[in-house]
Amino acid sequence: MPLMPLMLPGYSTNSIGDIPPLDAVPQLADLGYRSLAITPDHGLLDPFAPGLAADIDRWRAILDRHGMARVIETGARHLLDRKRKHEPTLVSPDPLARKRRVDFLLAAIDIAADIGAACVSLWSGVGRDAADDETFWNRLTAGLGPVLERAAERGVMIGFEPEPGMVIDSLARYSALQERLAWPEWLGLSLDLGHLECMGEWPLVSEVRPRVAQLVNVHLDDSLACRHDHLPLGDGDVDFPSLFAMLAAGGYAGGLHLELPRQRHRWLDTARESAVQLDRLLAPYRSP
Repeated sequence: MPLMPLMLPGYSTNSIGDIPPLDAVPQLADLGYRSLAITPDHGLLDPFAPGLAADIDRWRAILDRHGMARVIETGARHLLDRKRKHEPTLVSPDPLARKRRVDFLLAAIDIAADIGAACVSLWSGVGRDAADDETFWNRLTAGLGPVLERAAERGVMIGFEPEPGMVIDSLARYSALQERLAWPEWLGLSLDLGHLECMGEWPLVSEVRPRVAQLVNVHLDDSLACRHDHLPLGDGDVDFPSLFAMLAAGGYAGGLHLELPRQRHRWLDTARESAVQLDRLLAPYRSP
């Protein structure tokens, strides 16, 4: 019986180009990937398009066949607005626009439950008007209320991701959000390790260690301080060996999903190169 890593090497559909993501699953499995972060988008589990139930069945069957765990991401750039990237959000000034985001997140939770995903990952959004901080907090918590309620009903964890440039951009802001919510038990942490470097949340291991038990999803990309670039592993300053050791010691057993959308044009080469690096990084933590 082959030795398996405690943490699962994973890939993200938003980093796959020039091939339908469904067709990429067997290739990723052959490279050793064991988890997939799926971003519903135009032509990919689009909750607003006909035939969603059949698409879910196809995805679930191929993921099961190749032994792939899965999470649902909600960062499609132009699914809700063809002209404005990632809009509307949970902190948009227009309440009807915020409702469109909430409705999408509710649909994403249903997709996750039906496809057998471990969690739904989401973020706050950019504060684009002149509202004060308390107004942004109120918009965000009001929108998350029905989202967390649906998550509890369907048994799906929410992984909240601090994102550079957004209202919730740091681990400290994420912790403050938890304190404001009525359903905190359904809110976990979706963490991008490159964002920690980008935001200067040093020392990275010390910042993450107290929150490992809250982790439900991890994104992998390398980064340089103050630059939100999503670099291939090894091209930035992130200390992955120390972070992986800390995650393993904390018992994290979920996916480590490569999120490299700027490498979509060479996705298969990137997947191969990253698989070699992940195999080396995960070697000390394989279970007997």
